[in-house]
Amino acid sequence: VQLQASGGGSVQAGGSLRLSCAGSGRTFSNYVMGWFRQGPGKGREFVARINPSGRSTSYADSVKGRFTISRDNAKNTQYLQMNSLEPEDTAVYYCAADRTIIRTDYVGIDYWGKGTLVTVSS
Repeated sequence: VQLQASGGGSVQAGGSLRLSCAGSGRTFSNYVMGWFRQGPGKGREFVARINPSGRSTSYADSVKGRFTISRDNAKNTQYLQMNSLEPEDTAVYYCAADRTIIRTDYVGIDYWGKGTLVTVSS
């Protein structure tokens, strides 16, 4: 069972990136999915989460209005569209999946993907 994140890269402030997280080894259509990030010298922080149907989402205040989480259950994949990127968004982004809940303190999450690095320059 694996989550594979991709789509990171370097972008100037104000730019956009779309991260993808593809699941393999099992279906994640019944899982809550989400994204966390860890910036240089910082702890891991919650970014966004989405319920299994895709109808309910929530975001950290720092990204609300700029980032959009979505999912395509047919492709076993979730996405994070990041617009109006700021240097403070520079971090390694991790995708996650859990059968019941994605806690903002990331305790007890079932599956993690390896991170993808996003670098935003001013």
